[in-house]
Amino acid sequence: MQEPLIQQACDWLKGQQQAMIGCLEALVNIDSNSHDKAGTDAVADLITQWLEQDGITVIRHQRPDSGDILEAQLGGAGQGHALLMGHRDTVFPTGTVAGRGYSQNGNLGFGPGVADMKSGLVMNCFVLRALSRLPTCPLPVRALFTADEEIGSPDGRAFIEAAAEGASGVLNVEPGRVSGNVVTGRKGGAGFLINVTGKAAHSGVSHGDGASAIEALAQKIIKLHALTDYEAGITTNVGTITGGVSRNTVAPSASAQLDIRFVTTAQRDQLYQAIEAIIAEPDTPGTGANIEQTSEFFPLEEGMSSALFALYQSQAKAIGFAVDGEFTGGCSDAGWTASLGVPTLCGLGPVGAKMHTDEEYCLLDTLVPRTQALTATLLNLQHISADPR
Repeated sequence: MQEPLIQQACDWLKGQQQAMIGCLEALVNIDSNSHDKAGTDAVADLITQWLEQDGITVIRHQRPDSGDILEAQLGGAGQGHALLMGHRDTVFPTGTVAGRGYSQNGNLGFGPGVADMKSGLVMNCFVLRALSRLPTCPLPVRALFTADEEIGSPDGRAFIEAAAEGASGVLNVEPGRVSGNVVTGRKGGAGFLINVTGKAAHSGVSHGDGASAIEALAQKIIKLHALTDYEAGITTNVGTITGGVSRNTVAPSASAQLDIRFVTTAQRDQLYQAIEAIIAEPDTPGTGANIEQTSEFFPLEEGMSSALFALYQSQAKAIGFAVDGEFTGGCSDAGWTASLGVPTLCGLGPVGAKMHTDEEYCLLDTLVPRTQALTATLLNLQHISADPR
């Protein structure tokens, strides 16, 4: 066990509340939408500055079309490392900060991305800073700061999977639940664009000559929605539809966006097959359809988090707060690492709520204790066995 090191790290963190709030304010006051490379890179600049001031190695992977990937390293190289994860991007459009920057009301911090997940980024920085002050770090530690999680990590996924290879465990600082719990299970999900083609015709003069893409799409939507199985945790949802030319024209084209959620990778595979069969089915003569996948997240199955959660729960208790595990329908980068067989725990960030809204907030008094619990868990990570599947 690493009690002396844990005590030293926690003692230092105990006095960092105001410093953490200052760093949080600085990050929140930078617009960093997933598509805003300049903004996500500006967040990276600040994080790099903070870490390098404490002698922490930061590798910056330049990306031409998305935010750069930051990778911080402590304690040497090698297998069996701990991996901290967090994303710098938010869902809020560039310009949001000008009208609604960081603000504070007592114990509540407000602002775009304050909980999801700039407070988590601050946590990871202070975990690394606390470890850098120890006489020795008992295991290699890596921290990944990506920039496109909110849009499915199309660029970040490869870096996440590479960083997780050989890891003892992955600790992802998505916001803690409003209940105070951490996340022990997450659904996986995927997005699709469905395009249907038909044949235009005048709806009064030559209706029979046409083939309605809208009719074909409507039939497919009914079949897609029938795949929902609440008991199994599977949902399918067509959230947008477009199509047609005019009211009195048989529609030559139509499209829809489909969202699916699932609990296990086995469900994912079955859903994909069922969806492909529905799209291929000739519902309306003279029409055709194709489907394009636009995003995907793998699930965090609860068996992948159980050992890490037990360790985290015990460390939290020693620090002074109780915590439980919670399942959520939302997706995160934790699914990528869990699917590789690496023990993974999510929702370790400060407690927050109302994410992705103008009322998003973070409970500031959870910054220090959650950072202490995360640091203590990391320092005891050697007690977790690899690939618990």
